[in-house]
Amino acid sequence: MIPTQAAAHDREWSRIHRRSLIKGAGAAMLTAGLAGTARAGNPLPMSAPIHVGTVGLKVRDAEAVSQWYQLAVGLREVSRDGAVIWLGAAGVPLLKLTQDDTLRLAPRTEAGLFHTAFLLPSRPDLARWINMAMDEVIPVDGVADHLVSEAIYLTDPEGNGVEIYADRPQDTWVWRDGQIDMATDPLDVDGILGSLGPMSTPWTGAPAGTVVGHVHLKVGEATKAAQWWQDTLGFDAVRARRDAVFLSTGGYHHHIAVNEWMSAGAARRSERATGLDFVELRGTNDTGAAEWVDDWGTRIRFG
Repeated sequence: MIPTQAAAHDREWSRIHRRSLIKGAGAAMLTAGLAGTARAGNPLPMSAPIHVGTVGLKVRDAEAVSQWYQLAVGLREVSRDGAVIWLGAAGVPLLKLTQDDTLRLAPRTEAGLFHTAFLLPSRPDLARWINMAMDEVIPVDGVADHLVSEAIYLTDPEGNGVEIYADRPQDTWVWRDGQIDMATDPLDVDGILGSLGPMSTPWTGAPAGTVVGHVHLKVGEATKAAQWWQDTLGFDAVRARRDAVFLSTGGYHHHIAVNEWMSAGAARRSERATGLDFVELRGTNDTGAAEWVDDWGTRIRFG
């Protein structure tokens, strides 16, 4: 839920190399915005009537992008076929990379993907990831405590935003008249790292139960995009403002978000640019169709 992934680049946030730098990448750079199988006691988001299954990206260099997701996110190669590489966790596919080296790199103001959010099963898993990121000097754009979750933000080699997060227990979430409380507060890195016991195992990659918890999209008009998700797919708007709307089913804090922070007024994006290929949804609701395309060219599949 970072208001702009690009702000991190503009302010030249470089690398995590020690705990103080992770802590310093927090709310000061996020003041303009809101901020699986989830942990025990919180079966969301995957038990919701509709949730995210997989995400597809169109890339110019699938091998390089794959290697980055394996190092920075902990995904592993599940399969490959020609120009296509599938990455996942514990053998479960989550991310499809399709290479086309004739594509142009999408400008950050173009509609499309803001970030793919990978939900780790627990807070200690997030702590293990942080320790790995410090050891490997993984570049980080920002960090935040969103009240419902604790999150760290990255950007892949072709400019696609990535979120690594863990949910807070669902019984701590606060709802008011159908709207969920979220914020962009400083991240308690010490507290997260303190969730690891003295005999804790190190990070060895994204653990079983890692899922795509939500997808955040750049659109030309957030209110219009949110209405499409409500009218077409039956999502609920659970946090709304003029320039960004967060949507979910089944009471999750959000499966989908739409914002115009970088893309206000954007038209349908080019088919010849890198970036988001599709978002695949899964669930039990009878949708009556297999694929849709929104006003900004985003393909939504139902698996």
